[in-house]
Amino acid sequence: VQLQAFGGGLVQAGGALRLSCAASGRTFSSYTVGWFRQAPAKEREFVVSISWSGGTYYADSVKGRFTISRDNAKNTVYLQMNSLKPEDTAVYYCAATVGATMPLNVYEYGYWGQGTQVTVSS
Repeated sequence: VQLQAFGGGLVQAGGALRLSCAASGRTFSSYTVGWFRQAPAKEREFVVSISWSGGTYYADSVKGRFTISRDNAKNTVYLQMNSLKPEDTAVYYCAATVGATMPLNVYEYGYWGQGTQVTVSS
């Protein structure tokens, strides 16, 4: 499966953005899709994932502010980000995996998109 992430941009603190992860491949609905982010000089960190059945898992830092959803008919996963903070500034990547249970780690994902920059100004 090939992934393409888009929708990033510059927003003021307290604002919102919606990221999209578009996938190719007829079996996309069977994949777990995750969003990760990487700030300058920091390691890539888990943000949220959604399983093939719609189960979700959020990092504590984004709970209550971010919402992940998927539209399998459109082969797309969305990340709605509300109440953005300057510390949310990072390059956001979508990734996909199949077979893993509650994948939270970078090494558990075999497919990655190219990343989209999110910048939150204070």
